[in-house]
Amino acid sequence: MIEEEPTLYDRFNAVLERYAPDDLYRRALAIMITPVVLLQLLLALVLVSRYLDNVANVLARTLADETALLVDLYEKSDKSPTAIAFVKERAINNLHMSFEVRHNGNLGPQNTAVLSLFDRRITSYLSQALNEPFRINSSAKREEVEISVLVDPTTIFVLVVDANRAQAVGTPLVLMFMALATLAFMAIAVVFMRNQIKPILDLTAAAQDFGKGRDSSTFTPMGAREVKAAGEAFIDMKRRIARHVEQRTVMLAGVSHDLRTILTRFKLELAVLGDNPKAKPLREDVDEMQNMLEDYMAFARGDGGEKAAPLKLRDAVGAVVESFDKAATRIQTADIPDLILPLKPNAFRRLLGNVLSNALRHGKKVRLSGEERDERVWLYVDDDGPGVPPSRREDVFRPFVRLDPARNLDKTGTGLGLAIALDIAHAHGGDIFLEDSPMGGLRVAVKIPV
Repeated sequence: MIEEEPTLYDRFNAVLERYAPDDLYRRALAIMITPVVLLQLLLALVLVSRYLDNVANVLARTLADETALLVDLYEKSDKSPTAIAFVKERAINNLHMSFEVRHNGNLGPQNTAVLSLFDRRITSYLSQALNEPFRINSSAKREEVEISVLVDPTTIFVLVVDANRAQAVGTPLVLMFMALATLAFMAIAVVFMRNQIKPILDLTAAAQDFGKGRDSSTFTPMGAREVKAAGEAFIDMKRRIARHVEQRTVMLAGVSHDLRTILTRFKLELAVLGDNPKAKPLREDVDEMQNMLEDYMAFARGDGGEKAAPLKLRDAVGAVVESFDKAATRIQTADIPDLILPLKPNAFRRLLGNVLSNALRHGKKVRLSGEERDERVWLYVDDDGPGVPPSRREDVFRPFVRLDPARNLDKTGTGLGLAIALDIAHAHGGDIFLEDSPMGGLRVAVKIPV
């Protein structure tokens, strides 16, 4: 089959997946905020580069024309004090400018290299409108613009106008307002999205607690209709699973009771036979049948609905090691983390007991160690036995599978030891892995979340 070449849309999605945040909360914020920020930037660019620029051009051109008008009135007059007074009246009353006349004939130096954008703009328009020398000073007072024109060798007109008549002084305020509006929207979006994502996070935490066998009864569906529906579906699923486990446990209890009654009857009948040599094999068979029955029931029952409770890891491990009596001397214990974990006590002891039994059966020396890593507790059971080939390591966790040599056999020979251990680990939200042991045999690594 010929693989189709990825389309542009597929490549775009691949880039988004590569650089997008991992969690839903930040992704949702990016989806909401990115278009708004880009829109604000685009508006700011258009507003500053086009609209405000056009406004500034109109204001500068108007100011240059008004200045040229006053100079033209003076030049077409007789240049007497009366003419100057007339020009001053027009400037003050009609053009709303401050007007001053100086008779020193010195405009002063002007460094065009350091002129502001407004100075360059008004200089350009004044150069087109005037034939006389002039100087601009927009930095003398921040709210005013001063234009000095040399109308004759000894007379200077000094015109002063408000800065907002000469340039768009509100540009920084507009940009600041847009920035503040963007920040306010981002803050609202953060609060809104946190409230929307929280029910999903609560649902995730409840599902994880349920998968680890912890109490999740405090979970209450909240949030949007779809999220609330998912939460209610989770609660219904949890109830169905709990009902199924309860029904299975009741059924297994009945089956176990009936079979144990029959085995007890067998034992009583064998007891009547006394020390008859022919009865010894039968007693051994009955004992093996009872042990096998216990293992089958334990495997089918799982953790039996046992609730997790705070348990000191070192104490639990020590109790399991001591339960092996004489074989406990072959177990070396080291580096067990001093932690209190939410564990199902009986199930955890059975898990560790099955793993240690498997190691003791096939190795002369066993080492039990542990560490805390990546918010998980790792327990390592190493032995110096023959080990298990990597190609067969997954098989040992399958129920009733026996290897040659039988690494997965428990003492009853049912082949359920590691299968039960794996189910218990999964019920705690953990897992079990098989690796090569530093001691030369097999390492069983048990991972349990903190």
